[in-house]
Amino acid sequence: YLYKTKIDDNTLNTSLLRIINILEKNSENYEDSLPIYIDENNNYQFNFDDDNKLEQEQKWKKKYKYDVDLTANQVIEKLVSKYKIEQKDINEIRKIAGIRFDISNSAYTAYKPYKILSNVSRQSINEIEEQNAYLPGINVSTVPIRSYVRGNLAAHILGYIGKIGDKELEKYKDKGYTQNDDIGKTGIEAVFEDYLRGKNGIKKVEMDLNGRVNEEYQTTESVQGNSIMLTLDANLQEVAEKALKENIEKISTGGFGHKYEDADAGACVVIDVNTGNILAMASYPTYDPSLFIGGIAKDNWNELNNNTAKPMFNRAIQAAYAPGSTFKMVTALAALESGVVTTTEQIYDAGIYDKGHNPRCWYYSSYGTTHGLVNVSDAIKTSCNYFFYEVGYRMGIDTLEKYARYLGLGQKTGIELIGEIEGTLASRSYANEKGNTWYVADTLSAAIGQSYNSFTPIQLAKYIATLVNGGKTINPTLIKDIIDVEGNSVDSEELKKYLSEKIGVSTVKTENMNINQENIDAILMGMKEVTDEAGGTAYGIFKNLPEKVGGKTGTAQAGVGSNNGVFVGFAPFDKPEIAVVVVVEHGGHGSYTAEVVRDIMAEYFGVNDESIKEDKTVNTIEAGIR
Repeated sequence: YLYKTKIDDNTLNTSLLRIINILEKNSENYEDSLPIYIDENNNYQFNFDDDNKLEQEQKWKKKYKYDVDLTANQVIEKLVSKYKIEQKDINEIRKIAGIRFDISNSAYTAYKPYKILSNVSRQSINEIEEQNAYLPGINVSTVPIRSYVRGNLAAHILGYIGKIGDKELEKYKDKGYTQNDDIGKTGIEAVFEDYLRGKNGIKKVEMDLNGRVNEEYQTTESVQGNSIMLTLDANLQEVAEKALKENIEKISTGGFGHKYEDADAGACVVIDVNTGNILAMASYPTYDPSLFIGGIAKDNWNELNNNTAKPMFNRAIQAAYAPGSTFKMVTALAALESGVVTTTEQIYDAGIYDKGHNPRCWYYSSYGTTHGLVNVSDAIKTSCNYFFYEVGYRMGIDTLEKYARYLGLGQKTGIELIGEIEGTLASRSYANEKGNTWYVADTLSAAIGQSYNSFTPIQLAKYIATLVNGGKTINPTLIKDIIDVEGNSVDSEELKKYLSEKIGVSTVKTENMNINQENIDAILMGMKEVTDEAGGTAYGIFKNLPEKVGGKTGTAQAGVGSNNGVFVGFAPFDKPEIAVVVVVEHGGHGSYTAEVVRDIMAEYFGVNDESIKEDKTVNTIEAGIR
């Protein structure tokens, strides 16, 4: 910290230069927001992004009250004059000007020191203390900092903290924040900033006339913030992240027999089907939130920001994907509940459906034959498009939309994170909004998970959880409890109001439908046959897992590149506890992604036997969107 003293500018500048040299020698990243650099000709130049460079430059000059026609050299000249910088070396001048500029624009007073750097290495601290006699006003203090004890685990959920920005300061200054403070930027850190932040204490520091610290002592103790308990299972989260990463790498390198080199990202969600508690939620690629502690290095920021796979993007809640055949259970439930088909009725797959644009069942397109007579369970097991074309046609899009919305699709779940999107539910009203007319062909397409259908992984998780728990709608949540310093839980109504204002969406309230359990059982039986019977599209993945699993594969067009792979599953079959959803962008086939679900379930049920992975055969068809 730099404390305000009566030392002259030259002494201060020399002291700061010593500090900067120590930090740079030890590769420490200190704050320097002055947007000016030295070019190869030893001239000062403004350093703004190429996009709207002139506009950014003028905006910056206006903010700091510089004439708009000043050059970078002229700005430096003004800073040299203002701070009485006597050094002659151009690099030293720039270093001093940068840190003095930041000090001037911080909350630097006799009572509030300027934080030069936090999270300083032991090497730098030793060197600073060795040169203490030449560093008036500088004091090293031990303060608590954010620590990520399990590395980058759950980075997209926890989020990161960083130095408070101008807009944030304007919003929080009445709560005692200053420009020296850190603030939650993303994830839980951002959403629950008001709960996590405690109250600052007061420390008195005695200095001599030369600005050297003689004594410091605490006069008012600080108060810690609230403790937030998440619903996450740390071990399950770790397995989910590892399994997702390894699966994407396996798909992209041809580990399933066909190489999909554009497979480079994905997400998965694990949810308790009875409570809505999120047990794990992974997005790949990910990032290390500890990079932001004390200020992120420019190289690290550029690496994150320029990565086309967008590692800081939380695909579990911010990306929407066509569900493919994983949507077929919605169609099945809507058809059964509306009475257009029964659990025992068999529909003959003729291969080519004679309505709409005469779409074909994928099996007919691939083999020139059909599934024959199938009931609803058979249709889910074999993913028979023809069956779902027919029941979709019988009930119509409005009925299908009604049940899809009940299951949570096409609407925000209210998860306690910023940035969740709604996705899109295929419907007559949505087509009209786009200026399009709804046709029979659109209904047929929607019934097999295509058309406008596009959902986030967390929506798919809510849908599967609601389906397998008997039709009881649940609200996904990451928060188990918030406990204040006295050990009391935060009032639930207060929390709901806070979240409504913070994330812009209230908890989704849906009246429970009285779903016929017989209809659900027929659907779940079809999902069981996907994983538990030879011929099921994921049988080879799950056949050695002791717990019986229900699941459904989905392969959906991605617009550009290879198809996306989707898998939804639940277990145990007889009494469901968890549902798992995984999406791999350009993953080729839904069945390829099932290994992620298997590994998560093995961890959840405590199965450590590697034999569950012995048979890695996957039943897939190269042609068709299923």
